[in-house]
Formats: sequence, C-alpha cells, structure tokens
Amino acid sequence: MSSFEDRLKQAAARGASKQNQNLTDAERKKAEAEELKSLHSKYRLVLSERIEIVVKKVVDLFPGFRYQTVFGDAGWGGACMRDDLVLQRGVRENRYSRFEMAVRPVNEFFVLDLQAKGTIANRELLTRNFYQPLAEVDLEKFKELVEQWALVFAELYTANR
Repeated sequence: MSSFEDRLKQAAARGASKQNQNLTDAERKKAEAEELKSLHSKYRLVLSERIEIVVKKVVDLFPGFRYQTVFGDAGWGGACMRDDLVLQRGVRENRYSRFEMAVRPVNEFFVLDLQAKGTIANRELLTRNFYQPLAEVDLEKFKELVEQWALVFAELYTANR
C-alpha cells in the first residue's frame, strides 16, 4: 500500500504543478495581451496625428471641404467632406464627397489595421485596407500609405468632380 500511496501523492503533486503552470500561462497571455494593446495605442496615436495632418492638407487644397476627427467604433483618424449643389437644366442634384482614414480598434487578432474610404460625387471610388500583426509593424510603411491614399483620393476627386 505504501507504493500506491506514494504514487497517489505524486499524481496529486503533478496535478497541482499543472494547475500552477496553467495559471502562469494564463497570466503570461494576459500580460502579452496588455503589452500588445499598449503597443497598438502607441501606433494609433502616431498614425492618427499623421492622418490629421494629411487630411487637413487635402482640405486646404480643395476649398469647400470640412475636416472632421474620427474616433470611436470606426477607429481613430480623420475625414473631410463636402456637399455640392449642382443645377443642370433646372434639375437640382446634391453631390456628396468624403475622404476618411482611420486606424481600426485593437481586436482579438492583435493587428494594426489602417483603412481608407473615398466617396466622390455620391460614388464610393476608393476603398483601401492594410494591416500587420502588432509584433511585426513597420510604422514607416503605414505613414507612407497614409500619404499615398490621400494622393489617390486627390487625383480621383480632381478627375471625377
């Protein structure tokens, strides 16, 4: 019986060890998640400032656009929009144009997600999305895309208004 009792105690000790290891794994995963959320916030702040600067330059280039800060469920960034009234042969038509760029909120996949949408004269002509895992983010690439997408919108707006 002594042998069985020893093995029983060892089994209980192994179970307790596994429980501690599982708790440690859960704590480690929680700490990693918090670190990734913090990293996302850091990147989001840098990119939302860059988006604001770039979108405001679009507003300066095309009179009539109004700047709007974007924040909340849609993400953080900036947008500009305008409403034009067009009268052709006595027919009134409203044409809405909007350009928006935002960093999407952090999600369970822990990626940095940048998106842009552009509507010109009531037609959505621009949709872009780019993401990278937070641990592998190339922030310069994201900044470059913010500028490129604004240039694409400016070109499309000029060609289609």
